[in-house]
Amino acid sequence: MKTMGLTNLYLVNPLVKPDSQAIALSAGASDVIGNATIVDTFDEAIAGCSLVVGTSARSRSLPWPMLEPRECGQRSAMESEHAPVAIVFGRERVGLTNDELQKCHYHVAIPANPEYSSLNLAMAVQIIAYEIRVAHLDRIAAHQPVAEEEPYPLVDDLERFYAHLEETLHVTGFIRPTHPGNIMSRLRRLFTRARPEAQELNILRGILASIEKQEHGKH
Repeated sequence: MKTMGLTNLYLVNPLVKPDSQAIALSAGASDVIGNATIVDTFDEAIAGCSLVVGTSARSRSLPWPMLEPRECGQRSAMESEHAPVAIVFGRERVGLTNDELQKCHYHVAIPANPEYSSLNLAMAVQIIAYEIRVAHLDRIAAHQPVAEEEPYPLVDDLERFYAHLEETLHVTGFIRPTHPGNIMSRLRRLFTRARPEAQELNILRGILASIEKQEHGKH
């Protein structure tokens, strides 16, 4: 991380907290290890971020918007000028859970040799961090101004929207408590693909509130 200019490390419920052995192996990056933020949950780690990209090498039953490492670097470098960006790496052996991956805007996969695609966690981190570094330097070299874009909602706002949406769909009877299926997973994918801006999300919340008001008026 540090060799590529990245310093904000978050660790989610680690089995072992950073210790003297970790610092000894950090090769001069003891400040990154020492200042790492330790949280209990995945949601705490991504709170306040406007873009979350999860690394995944596995084929999923529910496809998700994908980025190549280069695209990930470019998008991360650009969007980090406006708000925090999180690149999420999973556990060494099993990666990220499906629930964690569904809370990411995009997934990124490293196109390794399919006949020998084994990459350990450190290798994956270095590849993605390198692409972010290259994209950042390219923006500086091109003297690109900070892009004027409508702000995207933070992860916290999106989760409140999904909770509001699910509640409304229960109220209208669209989702049956006994047979919920995977409707919310598919809707998450739909809105992730569309990626509404903050103002657009507020409009959607207003629509949901209007529907709830109409439904309550019937009773």
